[in-house]
Amino acid sequence: MIRIGMSTTCAYPLPTEQSFRLAKLAGYDGIEIMVTRDMVTQDAAALRALSEKYHLPILSIHAPVLLLTHFVWGRDPRVKLERSAELARAVGASTVVVHPPFRWQAEYAVDFLAIVREISAQTGIEIAVENMFPWKFGGRSVKAYSPGWDPTVMDCDAATLDFSHCALSGHDSLAMATSLGDRLRHVHLCDGSGSLDEGKVFDEHLLPGRGSEPVAEVLGMLAKARWDGQVVAEVNTRKCKTEEERLALLVETLAFARLHTLQARPRRFPRSRRALEALLPGRHH
Repeated sequence: MIRIGMSTTCAYPLPTEQSFRLAKLAGYDGIEIMVTRDMVTQDAAALRALSEKYHLPILSIHAPVLLLTHFVWGRDPRVKLERSAELARAVGASTVVVHPPFRWQAEYAVDFLAIVREISAQTGIEIAVENMFPWKFGGRSVKAYSPGWDPTVMDCDAATLDFSHCALSGHDSLAMATSLGDRLRHVHLCDGSGSLDEGKVFDEHLLPGRGSEPVAEVLGMLAKARWDGQVVAEVNTRKCKTEEERLALLVETLAFARLHTLQARPRRFPRSRRALEALLPGRHH
């Protein structure tokens, strides 16, 4: 059975513990930690304590992203990746998600694939390179990533497929998943409604089924193939004004994943705050 996790980005900008809490309430199988400036996301002991408190395993670590976490663990991207793998090992996660280098990270970019393979071999952690998207300024394409944004043409051993990034790049996600084959090891569950060429500007991370990507078809293909990677929800809930509204979106996302990976539908969750609190570990009800 494919495990369905939730990224801490789903609860952004709430504190890390709130991500664990919401993931538990919604019924996810585990959680992915995006390393940010929040010190909890960098602290193995703190993360293990939250994992135990909420009875949620940490499935994966997302290495810090340069533009958002420029000074987290220094400025050397290799060190950031090494520490991400060390953190994954310390908390029992099996996978690290990493973006391809920016073109201006010249030295790191040249050796990127060798570095990924070396750190993976040293730590025993699978490092899955995530598909990104081309950049445009003033209507002109800019080469932002090196060796590129598309892992299907990279010599990497493991890859992460992000549906929102596929949409923005104009790359069909079913074709990408098929092309990656056994190298596809991790999925960021979301959706997107269009590409840069169609006038889209933002990386949407819509709920699955609310965009134009063949998300259901990809999940169904993976389930029928008895794929043993991880699916992690990475949806945008920032416009939610209440916890109940955010939780409803997370439950909808999980229900979509369960349905299309041929798993039983999750149970319904009560919407009152008191009933939600009663579901947490350690509470008596």
